[in-house]
Amino acid sequence: MIIKTFDAFSRLSIIEINKVTNFISDSYTRFRETKTAIRKSILYATKEISGLGGFVFLVEHNNAIIAAAVVNKTGMHEYLAENILVYLAVKEEYRRQGIGDMLVKHILLYCKGDISIHIHKDSNVIELFEKHGFKPRNIEMRLTR
Repeated sequence: MIIKTFDAFSRLSIIEINKVTNFISDSYTRFRETKTAIRKSILYATKEISGLGGFVFLVEHNNAIIAAAVVNKTGMHEYLAENILVYLAVKEEYRRQGIGDMLVKHILLYCKGDISIHIHKDSNVIELFEKHGFKPRNIEMRLTR
């Protein structure tokens, strides 16, 4: 099992971007995200679209993706976290085996500055992030237009 890291300097190919997009989309069965949104976060992280960039982390086993995470840099400091963990997905048959834990540890070592994550209030991963020092701080209210 290996963790691969991609950013503006070590980019993903279009085929790999599509593969990661599909993997995250397929892994988010309960709280579905659009493939367009997932793809944008990956393109932002790898600076394929303008922005501060970020990171895409892939956990592979036998050349297959079994977990993925996308972190976008926000450019904020003090009043908002410098990084937002946009997506973290683990393939269903690999869940509860410590892979999410391993990936979060890697993210914490790799990313500089504060990291925030938006988690659905009914998500079963809240304990994973609390274990790594994340604390609930705000309630997000969103006006969708």
